Amino acid sequence: MTETNSEKQLSKIVLEGFKSIAKCDLDISKLNVLIGANGAGKSNFIGFFRMVQQLLEQNLQVFVSRQGGPDALLHFGRKTTEQLEFQLYFGNNGYFATLEPTQDNRLMFASESFWWNVRGEYEIGRGHFETKALTGTRTGIDKYVLPAVQQWRVYHFHDTSDSAYIKQPHGINDNSYLRPDARNLASFLYLLQNTYSSSYQKIVKTIQLVAPFFKNFRLRPSPQNKEVIELEWLERGHDIPFKAHILSDGTLRFICLATVFLQPEELQPETILVDEPELGLHPYAITVLASLIRSTKKQVIISTQSVELLNEFNAKDVIVVDRDQGKSSLHRLNQHDLEEWLKDYSLGDLWKKNLLGGRPSR
Repeated sequence: MTETNSEKQLSKIVLEGFKSIAKCDLDISKLNVLIGANGAGKSNFIGFFRMVQQLLEQNLQVFVSRQGGPDALLHFGRKTTEQLEFQLYFGNNGYFATLEPTQDNRLMFASESFWWNVRGEYEIGRGHFETKALTGTRTGIDKYVLPAVQQWRVYHFHDTSDSAYIKQPHGINDNSYLRPDARNLASFLYLLQNTYSSSYQKIVKTIQLVAPFFKNFRLRPSPQNKEVIELEWLERGHDIPFKAHILSDGTLRFICLATVFLQPEELQPETILVDEPELGLHPYAITVLASLIRSTKKQVIISTQSVELLNEFNAKDVIVVDRDQGKSSLHRLNQHDLEEWLKDYSLGDLWKKNLLGGRPSR
């Protein structure tokens, strides 16, 4: 298994009762590529990370409400699943929680605790509706666990419509990190251009590999309002800036992905999650994307339907998601078991031949 940074990166997840995932006990490596049929549960697995982030921002009840209440989150609702339970391990430390539905359609903490492999669990409360993990403990465990979880970023660049936030003017000072939908891409790139020139140039040159017509970004405060910036770019041989809506959907998504994986290491989240990053990308762009993913020092979790993207990774990086009778199961491929097959076939070939799982089933 690929090693992780045990203090900052997730090493194991135990999850029970979340949406289609009745039970999951999975080791997490540095690279994690989820494959599976449509509706198998890949997006549900990644969606769990969003929930934990909202939980630690003390927005759990808002998240539950927006999702449609506890019955939309519990596996087949509260009549089938009485509680949602998870355990997150970061090497020798961990964060555990059990959530139960209430009559007024909220989720309540039946228990919440930190864990240390030397002394076990340290309970921090029960019966509350927003996390108590941020109040601090005298154990010091929280100082290892919380920064790692709070740095998770779940990116989703599917919306490239005319009304997408990424194509709209945005506050120029919103640049602490790249937001999950890249709505602040222009302001973030503006920061990189002025403060992290080397990383900015890598992003530009990588975009040029995939889009040779692209010359550079034109990043500047709006002449009408210096507090606002809009994504603009230049084409080779021309000096008239174009707006983001002139870019193809695939090119715009690749720009977002290149920014995620080539931003300065100190700005990158410890764990990067992307749902179907290959959407709209040319096969060559997928090859370049895979190179970016493999070269990052951070932990990466992606879901994909792309045979081309799967072919860029090793079997040990792959987690297969299957669904049977409404239950999602997740397991990591064993490189040794596939060695003979991989002498003659690629991982994508084996997936298409249904030798890996992760294919539609009745």
